[in-house]
Amino acid sequence: MKNFAFHRPATVADTLSLLARTGDAKLLGGGTNLVDLMRENIEHPDVLIDVSRLPLADVSEGERGEILIGATTRNSALAGHRLIRERAPLLSQALLAGASGQIRNMATVGGNIMQRTRCAYFYDEAARCNKRTPGAGCDAIAGFNRNHAILGASPSCIATHPSDMCVALAALGAVVHVVGPGGARTIPLTDFHLLPGEHPELETRLRSDELITAVELPPLAAARRSTYRKVRDRASYAFALVSVAAALEVERGEIKALRLALGGVAPKPWRVTAAEDLVTGAAATAATFERAADVVLAHAQGHTHNAFKIDLARRLIVHVLTELARTEDAP
Repeated sequence: MKNFAFHRPATVADTLSLLARTGDAKLLGGGTNLVDLMRENIEHPDVLIDVSRLPLADVSEGERGEILIGATTRNSALAGHRLIRERAPLLSQALLAGASGQIRNMATVGGNIMQRTRCAYFYDEAARCNKRTPGAGCDAIAGFNRNHAILGASPSCIATHPSDMCVALAALGAVVHVVGPGGARTIPLTDFHLLPGEHPELETRLRSDELITAVELPPLAAARRSTYRKVRDRASYAFALVSVAAALEVERGEIKALRLALGGVAPKPWRVTAAEDLVTGAAATAATFERAADVVLAHAQGHTHNAFKIDLARRLIVHVLTELARTEDAP
């Protein structure tokens, strides 16, 4: 790990000023991902800007029923917050499934959104990785790719996005609030992360001089009955092979609203609104949920060791939605 300058600004304005005048700077929240990357010589910034003490840790309800989550809110605090447990239980479940208690106590919402892939080839300096060194090649494609993407990948990169929280946020239609020299703007969570294409080194739409300040959850009646299901190699702390975040509203046996996102299968949280639209108004049956799964996975492509994920994802979607439908029908 090389030497670096360290700053701990007290305000958002001070943070933006530091970003504007320092070339190679990284923002430090809980450090649960960035510090690992620095130790492995993957990230080597000249400047670290600690934003963990900025006054951005509130969770509040707005006038329209939206929930605003500050970017420095700790994952453990968010998982246990009354508004989240009551209004969006899938988000609480995703956070609890996402890491150990110690990591949740340190990790922040903004940092979770910005975490980088956990691909073993990305972490291995001896391996070829276009994300780490543009143009070098991707050893995962012909290597051991059991944990890699079946959707949204490219010949340049088949890594997956590691976040559980972001999968839930995608299903909830979350919006990311950012601020920079040009003022404030918002980015839908489903648009925030980029697909690799020919430039896997470009991962998000956040500019180098911008800061995430909050995440907004729009009011969504279906989210009150929602769930997050994660399939992984072991029950303890592990990344998802496939995960499903789902919110389902059923009225008299008919689907009134569906929100569905997958994790562990793509370089970003994977939501296909066409699948949701297709089944809205249809009967809440396994056959309907199979049709939704077919649309979500229409372009899935397996590799040598991960083709099983396609059938696993299909079965998991149908299982989760069928369970939610039964819950809706319960008195």
